[in-house]
Amino acid sequence: MSERKTILQVKDLQTTFFTDSGEIPAVDHIDFHVKEGEILGIVGESGCGKSVTSLSIMGLIPQPPGKIVGGEIVFQENDLLKMTERQMRQIRGNDIAMIFQEPMTSLNPLFTIGNQMLEAILIHEKGWSKKKAKERAIEMLQLVGLPRAEEMLQDYPHQLSGGMRQRVMIAMALVCDPKVLIADEPTTALDVTIQAQILKLMRELNTRLNTAVLLITHDLGVVAETCERVIVMYAGQIIEESPAKQIFDDPQHPYTKGLIQSIPDMRFKKDRLYSIPGSVPKPGSIKQGCRFAARCEFAFDRCIKEDPELYETSDAHQTRCFLYDKEGAEMDDNKTLIESR
Repeated sequence: MSERKTILQVKDLQTTFFTDSGEIPAVDHIDFHVKEGEILGIVGESGCGKSVTSLSIMGLIPQPPGKIVGGEIVFQENDLLKMTERQMRQIRGNDIAMIFQEPMTSLNPLFTIGNQMLEAILIHEKGWSKKKAKERAIEMLQLVGLPRAEEMLQDYPHQLSGGMRQRVMIAMALVCDPKVLIADEPTTALDVTIQAQILKLMRELNTRLNTAVLLITHDLGVVAETCERVIVMYAGQIIEESPAKQIFDDPQHPYTKGLIQSIPDMRFKKDRLYSIPGSVPKPGSIKQGCRFAARCEFAFDRCIKEDPELYETSDAHQTRCFLYDKEGAEMDDNKTLIESR
């Protein structure tokens, strides 16, 4: 099997929000790539920078107060950050599409499903007639498993269930056969049965259309079931990157270990579920040192003085933790654990 090409590459991305309280670096010098037909997961707690990363790729950061202050976002050898808004409109929805978190607020309540789908098609397919666009819309609604697809074009969003609206959002995102699909918490607020159906649908569409998927979630169960590779984010940084199976078999960063420990295990009865102590720091509040040090049981002096880099720990596995700094391994005997900060 031939090696898959990299279709999207994010290099040293920095997205900052300028507020009355000062500068807030929501995404801080991150690097990652997505290959053709790959499903890449980005996980982390709320506020770690996952959604800001996706909005940066789409060119949808609200300005002001937000601004991409550095880096590159390379799609098929073109830097999206150097494109005009007119050029981005041709990319957005056509080559790179996005499923937003809440379908009820993403769909316009004043227009029918048909109006919204036909608009998306006709913007990008200039030579198409309305009849051809309607046929395409019906085809996509059927593809995502919705019944009575033709009649549904006349429905308004409030007439559909949450699961049906989410399927409509997926159909709209895929209607122009994008090469990259960004799914931002696509199963949030859906019951577990509908969640399973949506995830199965996304895997089938990924296989059938060879669409690369960037799946943003806080649910490690979704990652285990769906993704090939995983990026863990914390406080605006990537702190671990690994193949999905490897990150569950051998999690390395203390934060990743904490996330996995927090997953309820029905096989064992516990008096209390594990939770990571403390909370995610406010972006920009930690000026030096590891951003997880205050919550980490393994933290030592160096952790509050220096910001760790991503260390290669094994093939295709990187971790932002001094415990894996081979050059600094001689310091291990002199570690002083920090009980509080």
